[in-house]
Amino acid sequence: MLTVDYEQLGVYPGDLVLDMGCGAGRHAFETVRRGCRIVALDQNLRELVDVKNTFAAMIDAGELDAKVQGQPVSADAVELPFANATFDRIICSEVLEHIGDDNAAIGELVRVLKPGGTIAITVPAWAAEKICWRLSDEYHAPKAVGGHVRIYRKSELLAKISLAGLEPRGWDKAHSLHSPYWWLKCAVGPTNDSHKLVKAYHRFLVWDIVKRPPITRFLDRLLNPLIGKSIVLYATKPKAEDPDAT
Repeated sequence: MLTVDYEQLGVYPGDLVLDMGCGAGRHAFETVRRGCRIVALDQNLRELVDVKNTFAAMIDAGELDAKVQGQPVSADAVELPFANATFDRIICSEVLEHIGDDNAAIGELVRVLKPGGTIAITVPAWAAEKICWRLSDEYHAPKAVGGHVRIYRKSELLAKISLAGLEPRGWDKAHSLHSPYWWLKCAVGPTNDSHKLVKAYHRFLVWDIVKRPPITRFLDRLLNPLIGKSIVLYATKPKAEDPDAT
């Protein structure tokens, strides 16, 4: 299940891509399938081990070329261990809402992105997220470990990335069919995965992700403007002006 549209991100084979906060690696795997080099970064070492093992399994199964360049890295989002202007593209999906100093994290993303490079940033959409917060205190920080510390309005996030030096170039909303699942989880308890309604809806989502039937794809697109779970912003880091240009 991808949140980022790779066509809007403008990915090309051979690009060096940072997947910041890679989690289970869904975007990292798609990135290397497209012939790019990937740095999959996360603080969760267990997730990074799983990502590394999945890369190896995909190579063994012939799904990826054995020469694929995929590197898991553990690091802090507000202090990235990379030189300035390292990456051609950056994906930062569902990360900033977890970080106390999000301005510092955005600044680091801008620093390591090459001039002319593009970035996709996704966060929970305001309306869907607000309902989750109203339904459950456990869903968000400080009670939840690794919970969400803020809810973004699109205008707020656009202002933050613009102030950091990025030029917004488009936006979208995604995963409307996932919003009711999270509302349900929040209503019965975010960790109550054994609830029969939660289990039933989860089975539906897994079926939808695997089968991708036209009817649910149509419903997802139709409902995204109203109840999309995530908002996706695309931006470019301006190229430095040539001081000798006339």
